[in-house]
Amino acid sequence: MGEPVRVAFLGGLGEIGRNCALIEQSGRIVVLDCGVLFPNAEMPGVDLVLPDLSYLAERRGDIDGIVLSHGHEDHIGAIGYLLREVDAPVYGSAFTLSLARNHLDEASISSAGLVAVKDGERRTIGPFDVEFIPVTHSVPNGFATAFHTAQGVVLHSGDFKLDLTPVDGRRTDLARIGEIASTTGVRLLLSDSTNAEEPGYTGSERSVGESLRRIFESHPDRRIIAACFASHVHRIQQLADAAVASGRRIALIGRSMLKNVSLAREQGLLRVPDPSIVESESLDRLDPGELCILSTGSQGEPMSALALMASGESRYLEITDGDVVVLSSHAIPGNEWAVAKVMDGLARRGAEVIHAAVAHVHESGHGRQGELATLLSIARPDCFVPVHGEYRHLLRHSRLAIEMGVAPSKALLCEDGDAIALTDGGIDFDGEVPASYVFVDGIAGDIGTGVLRDRRVLAEEGVVVVVVTVDRRSGELLARPEVVSRGFLDAAGQEDLTAEARSAVEKAIEVAIGEGHTEPDALRRVVRRTIGRLVNERTRRRPMIVPVLVEA
Repeated sequence: MGEPVRVAFLGGLGEIGRNCALIEQSGRIVVLDCGVLFPNAEMPGVDLVLPDLSYLAERRGDIDGIVLSHGHEDHIGAIGYLLREVDAPVYGSAFTLSLARNHLDEASISSAGLVAVKDGERRTIGPFDVEFIPVTHSVPNGFATAFHTAQGVVLHSGDFKLDLTPVDGRRTDLARIGEIASTTGVRLLLSDSTNAEEPGYTGSERSVGESLRRIFESHPDRRIIAACFASHVHRIQQLADAAVASGRRIALIGRSMLKNVSLAREQGLLRVPDPSIVESESLDRLDPGELCILSTGSQGEPMSALALMASGESRYLEITDGDVVVLSSHAIPGNEWAVAKVMDGLARRGAEVIHAAVAHVHESGHGRQGELATLLSIARPDCFVPVHGEYRHLLRHSRLAIEMGVAPSKALLCEDGDAIALTDGGIDFDGEVPASYVFVDGIAGDIGTGVLRDRRVLAEEGVVVVVVTVDRRSGELLARPEVVSRGFLDAAGQEDLTAEARSAVEKAIEVAIGEGHTEPDALRRVVRRTIGRLVNERTRRRPMIVPVLVEA
């Protein structure tokens, strides 16, 4: 009889981002990834959304290690927040750990133990024998991880695709996965679901390189500005190759682009001749046809290099007629509006904008249905849980697994907060863990759902402030109430309503005082209720109402 193995999901199931899970056996825990979710328009002022790490903080003494599958922000972006709470070694490829180190430096964490592992390496982490299996993705040196447990192998696919001609020659190691399936067997497969709705197979990254070369060749005398993820070293390599082949020099703009290119070159993951790179301050000295600019901002981030170019605020260059801007990415769900705004700004300044809808300048790093089915057929898992995707992606992937032979009772559809248990008797749900959103605004940390709710009300309905001055001893009104609003009605529309509101508050306060309700909290409730009823009747709107009681 084997020890039960528990898997719990703190994020990443039902959303694209916040990927974080834990695997537990004999009371010991290994954490798998700790990423962020980028905010959407319904989260005003929020910079990042984190997993709820409270459960891991409570169990900090039980955590033997943290495994990072690859270096994307939705998998490593919250590692600094986790290591403030937990003291445990972090395992990953050298490049992944280099990217993670940036987050640790920002969090002023210098004592973390970072353990670099290589393709095919096995490490004992707590009660688990953890095997790091190479997979192809849109960032170098990603891993699938095989946890050899008391209940058999728990295989996490990582983010992956099956690219037979990857830029770096590093293919997903299906042979090793097949070997595990044939020897020990795969008890549970946790598999990337991002493209589970997409039929067929994801194209090779090399096909993007061919398209990029054609774009450079067809615009010989025009300046080319290309934006992509700074972590997509394979895309940067192909952009650099196309630039060098067309006789161009390369300038890097954007902090993360500069940092990641430097890291990738140091580790031999990116090959760009030194003479081909020029400083951004030298841009004015080169003719347009001699220059290629690699920039951050492909997701329309407000203060990114590309967004500043689109708004005319870049200190490095000004977009002019004849410039060619290549957006070599797809918008992350939720970023579509921001990306469209940047493209529109570039077009207004005269640039020709080339994006994935008009040219083959992007391929996904996630496998489609054909690749997901291939992994299922090779791994032949006894049990299956789809991970990494919105709910509809998880649902489609679960159905695909059943079509591929997984028993319906062993294909569990989980969401954030769910925990499952592998036992000798099978697989089943096993309670819940905290998995709420944690909102980060600047350095203030978690701002809470109440603050976010107030921000939405302020943005949508405005605020009405009512100032009431009363005698501290008698509770009587000393002056007429003052009513001030912002973001509610314009000056012409609010004059009559303000006068009516003053009278209504004055009467309501006098009635309350006459009935002996002179406590400050009671008077504030009277003001809020009176103004709320009046405003709703007159405008059918519900602004935030802030009663201010001044005692003199």
